Amino acid sequence: MKVSLNWIKDFVEIEHTPAEVADMLTMAGLEVEGLEHRGYGLETIIVSRILDILPHPNADRLAVCKIDAGNKEVSVVCGAPNIEQGMIVPLALPGTELPDGNKIKETTIRGEKSYGMLLAEDEMGLTDDHTGIMVLPENLTPGEPISASMDLEDWIFEIGITPNRIDCASVIGVAREIGARTKTPVIMPDIRFEVSNKQIDDLAEVSIVDPDGCPRYSAGLAEAVAIAPSPFWMRYRLHTCGIRAINNVVDITNYVLLELGQPLHAFDYYEVADRKIVVQRATVGDLFTTLDGQDRDLNDQTLMICDGQRQVAIAGIMGGLNSEITENTNTVLIESAYFSPTSIRRSSKWLGLSTEASYRFERGIDPEGTVFALKRSLALIARLAGGMVAQGIIDCYPKPWSAPEISLRINKVNEFLGITIEKKAIADHLVSLNMQVADTGENLLAVKPPSYRGDVTREADLFEEVARLVGYDSIPVTIPPIKPTEEEQPDLVLRDRCKILLAGLGFTEIITYSFVSPQSADFLGAHEKSDLRAFVKLRNPLSQEQSVMRTSLIPGLLSTVRLNTVRGQSDLRIFEWGKAYIQGAEELPHERNFLAVLLTGLSTLQTWNRSPRAFDFYDIKGVVENILEDLGIPDPEYARTGPKEGFDTDEFAQVFSSGTVIGSLGKAAKDTLEKYQLEKDVYILELDIDALLPLVVWVKQFTPLAKYPAVRRDISVIVGRTFESAALIKIIKGMGKGLIESVDVFDVYEGKQIDPSEKALAIRMSYRSSKRTLTDDEVNTIHEEMIGEIRRRTGGRLRDGPPQPR
Repeated sequence: MKVSLNWIKDFVEIEHTPAEVADMLTMAGLEVEGLEHRGYGLETIIVSRILDILPHPNADRLAVCKIDAGNKEVSVVCGAPNIEQGMIVPLALPGTELPDGNKIKETTIRGEKSYGMLLAEDEMGLTDDHTGIMVLPENLTPGEPISASMDLEDWIFEIGITPNRIDCASVIGVAREIGARTKTPVIMPDIRFEVSNKQIDDLAEVSIVDPDGCPRYSAGLAEAVAIAPSPFWMRYRLHTCGIRAINNVVDITNYVLLELGQPLHAFDYYEVADRKIVVQRATVGDLFTTLDGQDRDLNDQTLMICDGQRQVAIAGIMGGLNSEITENTNTVLIESAYFSPTSIRRSSKWLGLSTEASYRFERGIDPEGTVFALKRSLALIARLAGGMVAQGIIDCYPKPWSAPEISLRINKVNEFLGITIEKKAIADHLVSLNMQVADTGENLLAVKPPSYRGDVTREADLFEEVARLVGYDSIPVTIPPIKPTEEEQPDLVLRDRCKILLAGLGFTEIITYSFVSPQSADFLGAHEKSDLRAFVKLRNPLSQEQSVMRTSLIPGLLSTVRLNTVRGQSDLRIFEWGKAYIQGAEELPHERNFLAVLLTGLSTLQTWNRSPRAFDFYDIKGVVENILEDLGIPDPEYARTGPKEGFDTDEFAQVFSSGTVIGSLGKAAKDTLEKYQLEKDVYILELDIDALLPLVVWVKQFTPLAKYPAVRRDISVIVGRTFESAALIKIIKGMGKGLIESVDVFDVYEGKQIDPSEKALAIRMSYRSSKRTLTDDEVNTIHEEMIGEIRRRTGGRLRDGPPQPR
């Protein structure tokens, strides 16, 4: 939320610098996220008067203005349509640099000299109005700097409002906080106005059919209203706070919204059928056109404002096109209501429509503030639009609000904060927040919070209020005693080990939302009964794109690749550790921990001495081997047991250890990549951490360096082309009698020298004993037995000639 320092100063005296005020608010719990200096640097823009307007001799759309610049008379060429003789206007002298960077200089335009430039409001960065030259008040003196004459310099605070502090989503709310911190009284806005001889009860009526959805509805009426642009001071304040000016009546409702935090709505009185307002719920199938011209489908939970014949506004969210304020409006009915936060929140989510009004209503505004805000708006309408305000107001309030009484124990306050504060000091702090405080005992205070503090309902809330006013920076930092657990949680230890390892391999960790779209299963090509479709559905999702809990981490990885790719980063090594949620027959879903790793783009960039290389299947296989080796899980097995959703059928394998499936890896399916609009190949590893945990070797043991030499043997075995090398390595290790130190496949040959249905695997074996030096006879005996077993179990044969590494 943006709020003006000058506006705050209307209600509370401030002697601190803007930076000090920002720090004060932050320490009070209202984090100032930004501080913007506005209306400065305008010293060379002066007040001037148009003495005469002459047609430009060489341009039909331009005029030559004779300008009184205070100490001299100058000529300025101008093409604005609204200039008139005698008008007071801003003049930028030569040398002025405008907020957009343009520098004004004396120049000649179509043969006529122009000494400077007459400015519109947007050219000075004051508002977004560019309809014509800015018209200044007639009481200003030519030659004066405009910044000094109109008090334009201001500071804009951008404040992060927490959901429980909606009372601070207004200028007066921020002023109250500053007043409480500085113990300075807050002055409320002027709500005085004259009334006509007409009674509002004779002109309009209000009926609340749904008091649960609308506990209070106040209304006022003003006749003889002249719709026109708002004065500059109001448009300037609205603009600095991010609100676009429309006309004086609509601007007044927005102004009061920002000033007091009470949303208002103005109806064209003569567009309200039967001069009657009815607050009731819509029915299923109703269609309503809002002010933005959009047709909205309503449900039976949507609270509506109706007249005697039709719906005219969605309560607390947006008005209707059928009763908006137009240039022909001369009588306005002002609504100031309190709507149920739950009702507005549900309707806003249902409609997918969030406004400044709904933002406040759904968090709970001040139920006692409707009448004051209504009178403030009527006072401004009388002052700025010439309105004649009808006598009285309509105030339907079936169940008036009553303040809760909270008992506050002084010793508990001090115990909670860890400091000692006197009872009187605590009472003074609470009184400065407009709370009613009564002394009810030696250790007790009875406290009643004001109506706008709906977040204060219990003793702990009062602890926080005292802490805020004492100052969080005044409370000493202490570390609470924590009893360490006897054993570390294995999954957390494993998580940290994997993160450190992957970071060392050049990977970046990502964290994605657990809420995903139901389309995530479609994108992975999941069949109808797949676990990927066993979603846990959210009852009140933020959007359709985040309406279910994820059943896999892969969609989050692919979405991240898509996000990075459109920003020009397509070479990625990323991973995520997180939970997947599978809804089973039980009420609660199954939660499983997964580690998902992704590679895409180039593994090696092109340099002067090497060519670029893209990631492939063996890169992602190397990642899983690194992880499992670090975890003490040797010799994983890989098998293609069938297609898996989201993976390419040709480049895919499941990972096994001790007969247990612990993960899957491979290339992402082409259809999946197309759904995510990805062109480059993507390789993914998904490890089931819950299946992996029982296999982890938690204590690493040192293996002494070998004392005895190794004996190496190479063989080349011709086997069927579909035969997997892992099976051959398993046979070799099984026949090694504990003397096989390593087995490596160093070459694969498929060519003219052998049958097309065959391949030759060149394998290097290293024999070593930890107790003695092996003899050639020992190795040869084992080696021959091994070759025989290979022939018997694979149907293969040795290839002629010694294998040579290629």
